[in-house]
Amino acid sequence: MADVARLAGVSKKTVSNYFNGYRYLREETKARIADAVHQLNYKMNISARNLSSGRTGAIGLAIPELAHPYFSEFAQAVVAAAQLRGVNVLVEVTGGDRAQELDVLSGGKGRSVDGFIFGPLALGADDIAAATADVPIVLVGDRADSRRFDFVTVDNERGAYDATAYLIASGRRRIVGLGAENTEAPAAASLRSRGFRAALREHGLAVDPDLLSGPIPWTRASGASTIENLIAAGVEFDAVFGLNDALALGALSALQAQGIAVPGDVAVIGFDNVEEATFSTPALTTVDSGLGWVAARSVELLLARIAGEQEGPTAEIADHHVVVRNTV
Repeated sequence: MADVARLAGVSKKTVSNYFNGYRYLREETKARIADAVHQLNYKMNISARNLSSGRTGAIGLAIPELAHPYFSEFAQAVVAAAQLRGVNVLVEVTGGDRAQELDVLSGGKGRSVDGFIFGPLALGADDIAAATADVPIVLVGDRADSRRFDFVTVDNERGAYDATAYLIASGRRRIVGLGAENTEAPAAASLRSRGFRAALREHGLAVDPDLLSGPIPWTRASGASTIENLIAAGVEFDAVFGLNDALALGALSALQAQGIAVPGDVAVIGFDNVEEATFSTPALTTVDSGLGWVAARSVELLLARIAGEQEGPTAEIADHHVVVRNTV
C-alpha cells in the first residue's frame, strides 16, 4: 500500500480510503490510485485487513428464494457489486418464513457477517422496529421502517401506473390486473395494484372486479392458469398487466397455447425486466424497476454503515421506465 501511495502521490490513508469505498475522494485522485494499482499489480491482503479491523470481510444477503428470476438476478447483482469492493456475500434463503426472518433481525445470523441486506416478506413494521440485530441492516423490498434501518426500493406504485397507462395509450380498454389485489398492506402486490387502479380511474376506465385476479402466487404457472381460467369463463379482455414478469410470461404462454395473437388480440406487459423477458417470444414489454441500481446502492449504503460513515437512516427509491418490446 505504501508503494501505491508513493506512485500515486497520495498518503497511505488515502489509498486505504480508496479501497474502502470512501465516497468523498476526488475523481482525479481515484484515477491516480487506480493507475498505480494497475502498474504495480497490487492485490489487497483481505485476510490481514479483516484481522486488523475486527471485521469478517463479508456481508449477508437474506432473501425469500433463489429460484425466482427476480431474486436470483438481484442476488447476482449484489454479489457483483460487493466483489468490486473486495467483499464476500453469504446468501441466506428465508423462504419468506416468519421465524427465519425474525432470526435475521434478532442477530442470530449476524455472527459471521459485518451486516445484512435483507428482503423480508412475512414481517411487519412492528417486527422491524423491535429488531435486536447487532450488525447494520439495509432493507430492500417493501417493508420500510425509516426509524431503524436504511431502505432501498423500487417505485412499485408509479411503475404500475405507468405500465397501465402505456397499455391504455395503445388503445387497450379491458386490462387484466394479473396478481392485483385490493389491500392496503405496504407490499409490492398492494402498491402495484394501487397504481394499476389509479391509472384506470384517471383515464376514465372502470375497475372491473372480473379483471382483478389476485391474490395469487407470482409465478409463471399461476399466471398461465389464471389466464386459462379467465378465457374458459368467457371474460373478455384485450390486455394483461402482470404485476411481475413471471406472471406476464405465464400469461403469454397461455395466450399462445389458446391461439390468441399477442399483441394483435391481447397486449401483455410485465414488471421488473428480468433477463428472460428479453428472450421470450415475442419479447416482453415490461417495466425496468431498477434492480441493478437497488443492488448496488444497497451494497454501498451497507458498507458505508459498517464503516461508520453513513448518517441516517435513509430511504431511497430507484428510477424506472417502460421497456417497449413486442408484446404491446
